[in-house]
Amino acid sequence: MDHPQTPRILAPHLSNFQHRIVRVLGKVVQLRGDMAVIDAGGNVDVILNRDSHLAVGHAVEIIGKVDQNLYIKVQAATDFGTGVDFNAVNAVVEATHRYKEIFYDDN
Repeated sequence: MDHPQTPRILAPHLSNFQHRIVRVLGKVVQLRGDMAVIDAGGNVDVILNRDSHLAVGHAVEIIGKVDQNLYIKVQAATDFGTGVDFNAVNAVVEATHRYKEIFYDDN
């Protein structure tokens, strides 16, 4: 079975992944209605679905599709609580892009 790729990205990578499904781990900094802002190496605007239960200050992993406005439309969200080392997370993400041929197809 072929699973869709979900490259891990940070805010600066958004424009390279328009119309693709991605994975982002960041800290929830703002909730407003059906939108959230997460800090993942910069602010990322997220369009929530009704199954998204986020808490400000918590780490969250978002899997979703980047739209034309560089918002991520959530397909799945996982609350990782507090205590996540974002320096380590961001270093891993940067490595996946440095060696992208190992982690995802560049198309």
